[in-house]
Formats: sequence, structure tokens, C-alpha cells
Amino acid sequence: MGPLRVLGCDFSSRPSARKPITLALGNVLCDGRVALQELRCFESLQAWSEWLALPADPAWVGGFDLPFGLPRELVQQLGWPTDWGPCMDHYAGLTRERIRELFKAFCAARPAGGKFAHRATDGPAGASPSMKWVNPPVAYMLHAGLPLLRAAGVHLPGLQPSGDGDARRVALEAYPGMLARALIGRRSYKSDDRARQTPGRRDARAELLSLLEQGRCPLGLGLHLDASQRGHLLDDASGDRLDAVLCMLQAAWAARRHAAGDPRYGLPVDMDPLEGWIVTADPS
Repeated sequence: MGPLRVLGCDFSSRPSARKPITLALGNVLCDGRVALQELRCFESLQAWSEWLALPADPAWVGGFDLPFGLPRELVQQLGWPTDWGPCMDHYAGLTRERIRELFKAFCAARPAGGKFAHRATDGPAGASPSMKWVNPPVAYMLHAGLPLLRAAGVHLPGLQPSGDGDARRVALEAYPGMLARALIGRRSYKSDDRARQTPGRRDARAELLSLLEQGRCPLGLGLHLDASQRGHLLDDASGDRLDAVLCMLQAAWAARRHAAGDPRYGLPVDMDPLEGWIVTADPS
């Protein structure tokens, strides 16, 4: 198997110079290592969407850290379309204020301890519910990012028919926290708050990188970095660059599955086509 082009995206629903959207681009080598080629930053949604729409040469598979769907329970209770495409069209047409209003009312009517509806993938991935609008505001990430992925014409396996979208640009939902926990448990390795950017978090990033470079990744992959790249990842106390690399590794796992004959890029055959699925999350 020759090199496969992969990318990982740490997404921000309101990117800026201080908190850009970060892409990690690399190649899956024949020996199962993933070589990081470059890191790119986008300070606006427009710049990111324009890059996504570029013709892919070579073809790529990407892991994107934003939800690709909403919980079926939520969608049904709100009376929204239960087919993914029309549901996402409806969602994209709402304002953030209206989303917050609807989701807050939904949660207010539910008992303590069960305020949010969850997707089937949330439990296996350890992910926040995609309807959550604060800490982290993943509902707004879905609202900002997914319409741009769709407008760019990428292919979204498991959510679109196999012939829809550009098969040379494949986008999968990823979640870097899932892979980080598999490597270093629940140790915190990042913070956007300068006061919390501690030596302990830097040490955690160093351990994460060491394990990945040693090939001790549960995805059966190793990470290849040069000294400069390692320094950039270690010095980024926000963890955005490292999160993009973790998403890239999840995309690499999916790309290898596809190259081996899996048309679904490792997504479960019985995944809910309304909710979507976080790639590499174990459905069993």
C-alpha cells in the first residue's frame, strides 16, 4: 500500500488569530507510521471553507473535531426532519440564539442527571452531547462547520449516499480526547487559559507524543515527527496543534480500513444515519 494523504482538523466555530482552525496534514506510510507534513492555520471560516473546496491532489481522508449530527431523540421531540440531509438543512437555517432557546427548553423539561439527549456514539467515545451549547459549545461547532463541509462538496461516509460528494475528499467526525485518554488517561494536557498552562500539562503533552512516536497507539499506528515539529506540538499549550494531529491519526486509521476494502472507512454498519458516528469509537 502506497502513502495515503490524511488530515486532522481542530475546529473553532469562531476562529481568530488567537484561536484559529488548525489543520495537520500528513501521509500514512507503508509501515503504518503517519508522517506529519505540515500544520496550517485558518483565522476565518471563509478561509477554511475555501481550502476545503480546493481540488484534492492527492486525494485525502480527514478527521474533523466537530459533530456531524444531532441525537435522534432530540430531533424527534422537536419535530424536525429525521432524514439527515433535510435535518441539517433545517438546523443550518436557525440562528444560534434560536438553537440555544430550543435546546434550553428541551433540557429544562427533563429530570436532573438526564438533561441532555445523547447520540449512540457519545458513550463509546466519551464525547459531550452534540446538542450542548456551552463548555464546550459543540452545538455551535456543528452549526458553523458542517454546512461548510457540505458546501465544499466533500464526501461524508455513512451520512450521504455513496455517490454523493467528492470521493477524493472524505470527511469523518473525529474526537481527539478519545485517543488522548486511551494513551494518558484523564490527565489534562492543554488549556486556553494562560494561568492553567502549567508544566504538568506540558509533561502530559510530552508523554502523549512519546507514546505516539514509539508506536504505542491503540489504533495500530505510529507518528513520525522531526525535531522542529515535535517542538511546535510540545510548545503549543492550547493543545490545538496536538489535537489536530490526534484527529489526523484517527483519519489514518479510517483511510487504512478503506484501503483494505472497507467502503465505510471503519464506521459501524448499523450506525444511526441521522446521528452519525465518531470514527474509531468502538460500538461493541
